[in-house]
Amino acid sequence: MLALSACANYSQTASSAASAAASGAASAASAAASAANPILVNPGKLTVCTHLAYKPFQFKDDSGKIVGFDVDLMDVVAKRLNVTQEIVDIDFAQITSGAVFAAKKCDAGAAAITITAERQAAAPFSIPYFKATQALLVKTDSGIKGLEDLKGKLLAVQTDTTGQKYGEDNASKYGYTVKVYDDLPTGANAVLAGSVAAAINDNGVLYDFAKDNPTTKVATEFQTGEEYGFNVSKDNPVLLAAMDAALAAAKADGTYNTIYKKWFGVDAPA
Repeated sequence: MLALSACANYSQTASSAASAAASGAASAASAAASAANPILVNPGKLTVCTHLAYKPFQFKDDSGKIVGFDVDLMDVVAKRLNVTQEIVDIDFAQITSGAVFAAKKCDAGAAAITITAERQAAAPFSIPYFKATQALLVKTDSGIKGLEDLKGKLLAVQTDTTGQKYGEDNASKYGYTVKVYDDLPTGANAVLAGSVAAAINDNGVLYDFAKDNPTTKVATEFQTGEEYGFNVSKDNPVLLAAMDAALAAAKADGTYNTIYKKWFGVDAPA
């Protein structure tokens, strides 16, 4: 153990001591204030990276405005920070890898991102805000009920997603070929057009697609037990804490349920 001895300087006057104390207190207060505020790439704005389109989580409405479940929740976070949300559309893998944070392109990622250990290591996640699982989209008259009916056929998946991994992991077992698409709409529309037999993606977006396109349906779900989270830079723990607090408060005061019902038509699960 090291012992530290202090040497007093009795030549310091009372006024200079008071001045030094005041200066120290001011510095401490400034440091505390700085620590209480998250680092934002653009002052006054919460810049959020997403990947369009992934309806109903994030997509452009008829006017061209980006709307959705994730958008509304991030507005709740922005309100808590007394800033406004600004959305940047970018490659999904850039968000999940944390590259967008290293490049200072955004403060947070909100793109219906499934929390995984690998993604968590790259960019920490908020508390979970949505439960999801993988699902299979097919034409209503296809006769396809599950992966076992896809032998010799094409299955659409979205690049860099848990759906892609699930599809590829089961390809040899069921004898289908995986075809990778850049986003949800192109993969789902390939089912609609008949250029692939089926598509795997998250259940929420596929049910929404089938609702808008009644010649398609969700044939089955695969219980993958996934949860979505918003991610941030490793260097921004204050923003992560504020995000968690905003989500917790929204669930407690009913705001979360109101937003959930707006986009999914039912109350949020307990």
